[in-house]
Amino acid sequence: MDMSVFDLFKIGIGPSSSHTVGPMAAARRFLVEYGPLDQVVGVEAALYGSLALTGVGHATDKAVILGLMGETPQDVVPDAVDSKLAAVEAAGEIALLGTQVVPFTAAMGLIWHKSESLPEHPNGMRFTLKLADGSRVDKVYYSIGGGFIREAGEAQAEAEVESAASARVVFPFDTMEQLLAHGVESGLSIPEMLRANECVKRSDSELNEGLDRIWHVMRDCIAHGLETTGNLPGGLNVKRRAAKLWRLAQEAKASDNRANDLPHDAVHLVSLYAMAVNEENAAGGRVVTAPTNGAAGIIPAVLRYYAQDCRPSDPVGGVRRFMLTAAAIGMLCKRNASISGAEVGCQGEVGVACAMAAAGLVAALGGTNEQIENAAEIGIEHHLGMTCDPIGGLVQIPCIERNGMGAVKAITAASLALKGDGTHFVSLDEVIETMRQTGADMQDKYKETSLGGLAVHVITVNHAAC
Repeated sequence: MDMSVFDLFKIGIGPSSSHTVGPMAAARRFLVEYGPLDQVVGVEAALYGSLALTGVGHATDKAVILGLMGETPQDVVPDAVDSKLAAVEAAGEIALLGTQVVPFTAAMGLIWHKSESLPEHPNGMRFTLKLADGSRVDKVYYSIGGGFIREAGEAQAEAEVESAASARVVFPFDTMEQLLAHGVESGLSIPEMLRANECVKRSDSELNEGLDRIWHVMRDCIAHGLETTGNLPGGLNVKRRAAKLWRLAQEAKASDNRANDLPHDAVHLVSLYAMAVNEENAAGGRVVTAPTNGAAGIIPAVLRYYAQDCRPSDPVGGVRRFMLTAAAIGMLCKRNASISGAEVGCQGEVGVACAMAAAGLVAALGGTNEQIENAAEIGIEHHLGMTCDPIGGLVQIPCIERNGMGAVKAITAASLALKGDGTHFVSLDEVIETMRQTGADMQDKYKETSLGGLAVHVITVNHAAC
């Protein structure tokens, strides 16, 4: 498949890869592809389905406006977002791509179609330009999970391009069965084969620099989350907990009285790393999509656990092997199922991230290709059927704690796989197909619409109590 590790791991901002990162990129792409903007006198953006139902809680409105201004997810400064948006509202106009000024406010320029979905994906959006001669130009885009976007009708063309491009990589694969077969034939590990594929497109040093950059941003995100307190935005007044719990853990560690230490304290710290990242994500901070923003805490948490607690002899090389292996699992899940909560529920986000982290940890610790597959299969299998039902449409409850649990389950899956010989009953390909079918059978109200499950129950109870 023609997919890169840097497609799965993208630097962006919170709170959602599909609802924030994707729409920002799509809005900008629409204007860039249109060309000169000198005849444009107005712009509208219509959001459909899941983007409309949970768009405000997921900052889709902010993302679209930023994209129209020319901002990109990887370069926008999180601390400057609110002031940029306030300036647009105060002026009643927007500078498209920073140049062509047209009238605009969120109320008149954003249209929410909560009861209508576009045909190709639940996360659909239509952008329209109004021209000076009275004509209009519009295009439809879809945010298909993990920050990936495509124009309407682009899916078939993408498949044809991917098929041609796959022939150019050293180890083409569309299934884990194919990747394992390459391993048997070549004698190479999964991260070695992924490295060979990546180096068709870039030099070995460029690949290493890119992987190291991703890990640097992940580490910074954990560190910032472990020292930042206060309430998260959005109206639920959810308190950040990672910083306080981290401080208490460090105080206990420094205390002379270690009588209260428990064997699972190390696992507790892993969950804090993951929660720290997802609190940053919920606050709109800088995160790495891994493979989505809603599940962005799992891989960084397990990576830090590996680098800090597993005492690796080659931590830099181990982190790189981890990330390449994790990307292979993410590629298979995206191609053969989905990593979009709006399409298959949270099994496609936290479940996939858990599988990626479990496989990556096994690879970093020197496991075989068969053990890597086993770990990934365990990670997804025990998230099958998980719904995406965020309270208030915010990526906070249950998302933050769910990342902590997913990180711990990834370590458990890796441990189980490493203690076996790689043989197991259910293959990774089978469990990915099961995830796809489960997502197809799942009712829409459990797929990032906040129309069912925990989202509805908690809000109903709280209203009844008022």
